[in-house]
Amino acid sequence: MGRKSRISKGKTMKPNFFVFCEGETEITYIRFLRSTYRVPLQIIPKKSDSNITMQYIANSKKEYEATDNDKTFLMFDLDVNGMLEKLQRIADCILLVSNPCFEFWFLLHYEDVRAELTSKSCIERLKKHSIQYSKGTLSDTERLTLSENKQLAVGRAQKLKEYKNPSSTVYRLIEELEKVK
Repeated sequence: MGRKSRISKGKTMKPNFFVFCEGETEITYIRFLRSTYRVPLQIIPKKSDSNITMQYIANSKKEYEATDNDKTFLMFDLDVNGMLEKLQRIADCILLVSNPCFEFWFLLHYEDVRAELTSKSCIERLKKHSIQYSKGTLSDTERLTLSENKQLAVGRAQKLKEYKNPSSTVYRLIEELEKVK
């Protein structure tokens, strides 16, 4: 009796999610999302400066196997003058920007914030909810809050005026991850 030939199941690769970011807190959060969603979430830190270019992005992505559905995200704070304009000039990227700082995205998991704030006041408010908060780390309690209040934060962020203080478009990454989950 002869063997039956195998027929491919036609599986497709999950898209790569390339996240270019600038700080330890952002890197820690992306690692948390990668472990939560179990998708190819590639973290490409640009910690030395905020001088991100299309050429840098293209060179950084060369070492990965590309798919047709890959997405590129730029996760930066808008507390630096001219940063938004610089990021908007980069084509084919989804902006994940927070104004004034990335911690504002975390704060939205705890409370609805509509009034303008500084990076310092944002972190102070966050520490009222999460006393142990420290840049670049996530405690088990913080991870739990980020998981449980994710949709609440997404809803709050969507109601804010894009790119203004306060605002965060980090929710766009959550929406994309939910689509492939």
